[in-house]
Amino acid sequence: MDTQDLYNLSPALRLMLMGLVVALGPLAWVWTRNKHAPVARRLRMLTLVTLFLTFDLVLFGAFTRLTDSGLGCPDWPGCYGSASPVGAQLHIDAAQSAMPTGPVTHSKAWIEMIHRYLATGVGVLILTLTLVTWMARREQQRNGRTDNAVLALWWPLATLAWVCLQGAFGALTVTMKLFPAIVTMHLLGGLVLLALLRAQSVRYAQAHEQQQPGVLSPANRRFVLAAFALLWLQIALGGWVSTNYAVLACTDFPACQGSFWPSMDFRQGFTLWRELGAGPEGGFISFQALTAIHYVHRLAAYAVFAALMLLALRLHRLPAFRLQARWLAGLSLLQVATGLSNVVLGWPLLAAVGHTGGAAALVVVLTGIVCSSQKSPAPVRVPSLNASRMSA
Repeated sequence: MDTQDLYNLSPALRLMLMGLVVALGPLAWVWTRNKHAPVARRLRMLTLVTLFLTFDLVLFGAFTRLTDSGLGCPDWPGCYGSASPVGAQLHIDAAQSAMPTGPVTHSKAWIEMIHRYLATGVGVLILTLTLVTWMARREQQRNGRTDNAVLALWWPLATLAWVCLQGAFGALTVTMKLFPAIVTMHLLGGLVLLALLRAQSVRYAQAHEQQQPGVLSPANRRFVLAAFALLWLQIALGGWVSTNYAVLACTDFPACQGSFWPSMDFRQGFTLWRELGAGPEGGFISFQALTAIHYVHRLAAYAVFAALMLLALRLHRLPAFRLQARWLAGLSLLQVATGLSNVVLGWPLLAAVGHTGGAAALVVVLTGIVCSSQKSPAPVRVPSLNASRMSA
């Protein structure tokens, strides 16, 4: 069988055109629905649409991984040097004949390429957001208006830089053959992209719809930030479970393999830089290492669930955050349900994709809470009358 180059840039231009086709629909909808609106409102709507499509992309990325389609096209950015599996039909036929249940089949190739089309479309939308912001800033400067910070260019520029980095991780995911650390970072990078877009949408709303930041006490503000940090840690652990295929290391609950402290190999399980399925010193990763990966994620889930539910309870007492508190509680319960389903039902596809979607939704909600709130100012202490007399 002929060897396949890992990188083949010949279909790159056609792939970009496919991304433009994907992005044209959302762009046309935003501009026709808001053609008479101020440019900042159009930017906010474009940000929200891009956020929605990025969320869909994260879900489809999970679907791609969970159906073992990540290597459906073994080169990048195209498929055997073509812009679609249609042009690679002969190569896919040969690979599928050699390994009928292997990583390259016609269905897996289409799943992988659709994921790349969606990713390119999101990239086009973010590039458009950056260009429109730049043109609006230039118009402001020509009119002598430089005080409108909502049109600051660094937000979309940072988002554009990040989506380019995501593209690089997507390429490495393929060329490094689903290297667990790379795949986990690719998942985390997609969620960071969601957070960046959500932060921009909140900023537009605050500046152009006169939405004032909600006020949190210093204790509540610290609780929000701590819960946000815990969520990111748990998502990283969950990504490590998924990319190492350790979900089924424990198939009972609340125990694992009939014990509340099963046999585990933490050193091997959390050796980060290694190939998929490989141990740190060669050979295959042990079942005890997979158990450690799974069980650490499960133990951390108890703490994170308790923190999120307590935060939802505290925020529900504040009228300005009541809706976000309900979303937080509902999504936390959904995560428990889908996580348990993965364990006791044998990792069904719907529950597994839903678990990733729930984590992404929690990132969006908590990012919104962080960006739409501010710490209440410290009270000014006024000296008492008696203290003033004594000092006099």
